[in-house]
Amino acid sequence: MHRAPFSPTEARSARMRMGLTEVHVAQSMAICGAPVHPELVDAWEQGTHVPTEPQLFALADVLWCPPTVLMGIEPRSLAEHRLARQLSAERLAHRIGMSVTDYRAAEETQRWDGDYRQTKALVDALGLSLRQLVGILGHVEELADHLRSAIEGRWKSHVTPVAQLVTVNETRVSGALRTMHAEFAEFAKRYMGHVVARNDDSRLKEIAAERSAYLRRLVDHFWELIGEAGEAPPFNAVLP
Repeated sequence: MHRAPFSPTEARSARMRMGLTEVHVAQSMAICGAPVHPELVDAWEQGTHVPTEPQLFALADVLWCPPTVLMGIEPRSLAEHRLARQLSAERLAHRIGMSVTDYRAAEETQRWDGDYRQTKALVDALGLSLRQLVGILGHVEELADHLRSAIEGRWKSHVTPVAQLVTVNETRVSGALRTMHAEFAEFAKRYMGHVVARNDDSRLKEIAAERSAYLRRLVDHFWELIGEAGEAPPFNAVLP
């Protein structure tokens, strides 16, 4: 079972705000189905022990605060986003139609191999967008590399890997890459046009600056074309 991040200081502060003693907390947690001794509550606040996931969820309910307050961090990983939603791995796996073993493996490796429907269910359950999921899994640089290669060369060869990376159907990815490839090609045409016309250097520098700005926004522009939430694909689309 995943050990949640835990902030002893935040836990103590939350308890004090509620005006509860360790005994009160332990009694209320028992009512929530997670019985503990008051000494364990104190140990959490002293930092010598860390609550289990069920204990963290019960403690958040007792102290009337989101789990993220007790975790003391903004969720960064897949597991932490699940904890923030007070979902066990078993419950989330069932909700998205995936085996618990496969889902736990995704959390441990930070690698997602779910199909379109499982991915859509995952982002819905965790309150995320597809773009956020790609960021959580650490694939932003990989996506940027694919986009750069696609606009500078044969974009069609990057459709499948990009579609698999962002879990969007290939029809929509193809449309986005085609558009970006054409847009980027315009910079080269404009630049060469000014070179042939022997225009002043300032105009060439402007075009070069526009090109650089376009490259810096590749990922942002891709999601603008695709849609960050990842709407449902057409019924006749091939799902990655």
